[in-house]
Amino acid sequence: MEADNSLIATIRDELKLVQRVLIISHIRPDGDAIGSLIGLGKALMDAGKQVEMVISDGVPTNFRFLSGSELVHKKPHGEFDYRIVVDASEVPRVGSALDRQPGVDLNIDHHITNTNFGRNNLVLTDAAATAEILARYIPSLLSITISPDVANALLTGMITDTIGFRTGSVTSGVLRVAAMLLEHGADLSQVYYKGLVQHPFPAIRYWGAGLGRMQSEPGIVWTTLSLKDRAAVGYGGRDDADLINVLSSIENMDIALIFIEQPSGRVKISWRVCGQSNVDTDVSQIAQQFGGGGHRAAAGAEVDGGIEEVEKNVLNATRSYLSVLLGEPVSLEH
Repeated sequence: MEADNSLIATIRDELKLVQRVLIISHIRPDGDAIGSLIGLGKALMDAGKQVEMVISDGVPTNFRFLSGSELVHKKPHGEFDYRIVVDASEVPRVGSALDRQPGVDLNIDHHITNTNFGRNNLVLTDAAATAEILARYIPSLLSITISPDVANALLTGMITDTIGFRTGSVTSGVLRVAAMLLEHGADLSQVYYKGLVQHPFPAIRYWGAGLGRMQSEPGIVWTTLSLKDRAAVGYGGRDDADLINVLSSIENMDIALIFIEQPSGRVKISWRVCGQSNVDTDVSQIAQQFGGGGHRAAAGAEVDGGIEEVEKNVLNATRSYLSVLLGEPVSLEH
């Protein structure tokens, strides 16, 4: 994983000249979004910059242990010299956070479906996480040493996006970057427990609703989460509370899906390649059919429609994709 030297030099020169920096990440943030946002934000502060960090949905409770999480806002305030978006494949993924902003000066990401929407695009699709890119390049971009707070945030991004270093994107180089962050003060046991293991009580009850209506067929396992489910247990997020990681661990399956009803008359879909699948699956190709994107092993989309209609259409597309990969006849639900 190597960035173009001239691009790194350009970004370094631009960051030297600016003072007020806005950093934004995507809606329904995961650990890589939060870790990358806070890691870069704190690093820029260490370099003497005035920084505002923004995520439209705020910081989920399980990532508020990170130093700097208290500084994250839900919308920008004031004027900025430089605007950075981290861990988002396209502008719509940041929600309203870029409203009334003149554009994106720097786009830092690792999603294969990134649209290169920035004036500068540091997009390395072979990176395990956006936080890995930042861990590799922050010292040279900002001429600073990574602090313990920055290391903790970036390790959070790496651990959560690789599900504890368990995805196919993990290489010896990824582990060397993680070791470097430990050497700079990251707390591995805290990050692993807070980022992957610990969940609030309402989230586990929310899982119960999804697990109770889980369905499967050869190669595919899926479930739905409704607005009523969320209200009944008092879960405050708009996501699946990481239930997708449970479904993707089920043996003898290739693809796991969750359909999450949204209050706007839309449905969020998450795809995962199951851990023991022997099929060379790229679920981002399915997600792109519905205006979404992501990685080979993990992708998502959000579409208009009722949950039953969306479930039928998406399952049919997933069946078709898997049937082509396996060289089997397509069997669709009508």
